Amino acid sequence: MKRRTLLLALLVPLALAGCNEKQALKIPPPHRMTAEDIGHYCGMNVLEHPGPKGQIFATSLIQPVWFSSVRDTLAFTMLPDEPKDILAIYVSDMGKASNWDQPGADNWIEARKALFVIESRLKSGMGGDEAVPFSDRAAAEKFTSENGGRIVGFDEVPRDYVLTSSNVGGKASSEEASEVPAGERSRRTP
Repeated sequence: MKRRTLLLALLVPLALAGCNEKQALKIPPPHRMTAEDIGHYCGMNVLEHPGPKGQIFATSLIQPVWFSSVRDTLAFTMLPDEPKDILAIYVSDMGKASNWDQPGADNWIEARKALFVIESRLKSGMGGDEAVPFSDRAAAEKFTSENGGRIVGFDEVPRDYVLTSSNVGGKASSEEASEVPAGERSRRTP
């Protein structure tokens, strides 16, 4: 009897700790974009730039990390010095946006479920190439017919597309791209 009581006394706290861990890993919903949200790489207000935006939640961070472009959002997931305990990645659903200049404060889609148009004529809020997210394939296809580009899934967005310079003069090397934050790369000169 004592042995069973002792075993239960030891197992109950472990079971409760497991429940608390599951609650701690609950996926947070996207936040509404406001005038207080500052881009992680550019240090500027995300609302002041056209095009789609992003926000990332990580276990090790208290608040979401905001991005002035989806390309910067994707770069955060690829760069070695950024947190890897990502809980959720939200990007603007441009199929629900009013227009390119006003992507919307509430129309988010989980990036891993989105379709992205890459290599289109439209540039990000920071002036670089953009990965334009959509929840609906028909909306993505309409966008490509009007602006060019091709449709890919989250895992198909090329690393080089995200991490290399989009300047007219040429592309940054892979080594250079891995050392320079995405927001900085889009402003570099060749």
